[in-house]
Amino acid sequence: MDGRAAARAIDALRRGWPVRLAGKAGALALLPVEGATPETLAAFDPDGSAALLLSAARGVTLKLANQREAADPEAPVLIARERWIDAPAAMAIADPVLDLATPFKGPFRALPVPHADAAGAALNLARLAGLLPAYFVGDADAPTEAQCTVADIAAYADPHRLAIAARARLPVAASVEAEIVAFRSVEDPREHVALVLGERDGTPPVVRLHSECLTGDVLGSLKCDCGPQLHGALHEIAHARWGVLLYLRQEGRGIGLINKLRAYELQDQGFDTVDANTRLGFAIDARDFGVAARMLHLLGIGEVRLLTNNPAKVAGLEAQGIRVIERLPLALPSNPHNERYLATKRDRTGHDL
Repeated sequence: MDGRAAARAIDALRRGWPVRLAGKAGALALLPVEGATPETLAAFDPDGSAALLLSAARGVTLKLANQREAADPEAPVLIARERWIDAPAAMAIADPVLDLATPFKGPFRALPVPHADAAGAALNLARLAGLLPAYFVGDADAPTEAQCTVADIAAYADPHRLAIAARARLPVAASVEAEIVAFRSVEDPREHVALVLGERDGTPPVVRLHSECLTGDVLGSLKCDCGPQLHGALHEIAHARWGVLLYLRQEGRGIGLINKLRAYELQDQGFDTVDANTRLGFAIDARDFGVAARMLHLLGIGEVRLLTNNPAKVAGLEAQGIRVIERLPLALPSNPHNERYLATKRDRTGHDL
């Protein structure tokens, strides 16, 4: 297992370059649909025969669920390449945001998926890269820029590879007695941060897990409650005996900034946050709370009073050996722009609001 190989493959995908992904029974040559150009597609697939690999959720929207090869909701879906499917058409097939602009697509023919383990891992690799889970699947000898295995992807995503990189005193508005601690792994460029407020005194700290939200934390978006949650949590921690804010670089519940903005576009089309994520081919919540647990272990913290309305965070920490001795609510007012968002969190993802 080599997490660095997966990191190189992710970098290639983000540049729109093809990669090779090996599973137990064989390998797939893959060109990401997002970022593909007529030139790169022609170089990768000169015969115009590369099939399209998509998520099962997208297959349902494309009316493939009744075809035998696409009936398993957990399996990746492969559709035959027709002459009209060029790079822009493939993007319209892959991106549900474009459905209203390009409503007439198909008919499509589902194909057997070769090397199912590699195909499923390929979709996850695209998600790790912050891309839509969609590829052209080329011939075995198609040119590629990087290669990795299914096991390499698992190694890349292992939170135990995270380590403390730097720490410093950082007075903040909530408390002048604060220390910032930065964490990173060799493979993953995302740098997670812990802000420790107050002095350790042997009691379990008040801890808040806060996932990065550029639109809410920095720009003051009213579509979510992330900014107010961040500042409210800092206030609560500062008034406790001591505590820790974990700032996790898992934008958009783990789907990345670009895909979060795509989800916003789908919300403007009438879908709630849950359906928007799943239509894009992502999990309802793709965050890895094992990262937070690893950060706490590195800080020498084994018991916490968790400041959250989300029971899944409790389960995620306890599954990784962090004992949650108390769950503290974080109550904040809504506004006219995020009322539906908060209702969805309450009704469909189990938040206590």
